[in-house]
Amino acid sequence: MKFKTPIRLSRRTFSNLLTMSAITQTLPCHGSDNTNQSSNWIDAHVHVWHPDTKRYPLAVNYHPKDMQPPSFTEDQLWSLCEPHGVKRIVLIQMSFYEHDHRYMSEVMQRYPDRFAGVSLIKWDQPRLKTEVKRHRKIGMRGFRMHSKGDANRWPSDTNVKKLWKLAAEYDLAICPLINPDDIQSINLLCRQFPSTKVIIDHFARIGVDGNIREKQLDGLCELANYPNTHVKASAFYALGEKRAPYLDLLPMIKRVIDAFGSERVMWASDCPFQVQSPHTYQASIDLIEKHATFLSQHDKIEILRGTAERLFFG
Repeated sequence: MKFKTPIRLSRRTFSNLLTMSAITQTLPCHGSDNTNQSSNWIDAHVHVWHPDTKRYPLAVNYHPKDMQPPSFTEDQLWSLCEPHGVKRIVLIQMSFYEHDHRYMSEVMQRYPDRFAGVSLIKWDQPRLKTEVKRHRKIGMRGFRMHSKGDANRWPSDTNVKKLWKLAAEYDLAICPLINPDDIQSINLLCRQFPSTKVIIDHFARIGVDGNIREKQLDGLCELANYPNTHVKASAFYALGEKRAPYLDLLPMIKRVIDAFGSERVMWASDCPFQVQSPHTYQASIDLIEKHATFLSQHDKIEILRGTAERLFFG
């Protein structure tokens, strides 16, 4: 996710990331191993991009200066997550590339046991079913829908409705990146397509303006009435007070867990944006693992692994 306020890594911070990457590339990498019940976590929302814009060209509306940091490859990512017990990752197509999924697809093909993917798809195309099948064939497990002020039109859009129907048919999730005002539109679509798996990104951005409003939380929690709807507990750096250890977000997390159950909530970092100084990867995972004391060990395992495992690696 990229919020309206540009997020930039300082040269010093990015240099530290590169150094860490060089060190951890010498560490052994592990595939799936479910024997350890207190690790093997899954980060359910991460973006990667490559500095070689000739090999992986940017979309027409983007420029290299938009890539902040200039590079965030799978190796740099792995240097951040593996020391924290994260063994698998859900990659979300970065907007820099729009509908060109070459880089993300190559990463997934190189490490099929580590990565799953959520792609961007043009739902207004005439051969939508063919395109959905193609995305499924290359390993994508869901489609991202990014609200740009148009979500109020989604419930009546013929192609959007076709996409939601096809997603259910091919066992793919719809992953809306929405604002609080868009929650009602998702409610209407869930009502029309109750069999479609839905994963709401980043608490529907409740708290992005610094205020966590009960009415907005009410709307989000109403989506729990649809058994196939889920929520990402993620992007802590951008919500509420936006200050680690993010304890102000705990009441919202508890409210969402109480509504959906831990089996329908998944943790995610939203890297690389979560590692913009003074924010850290450690602080993101600690909020669930250490500070959310109202969670049982079962709840933590579900949020940090189980939910994402069923949806993206099952």
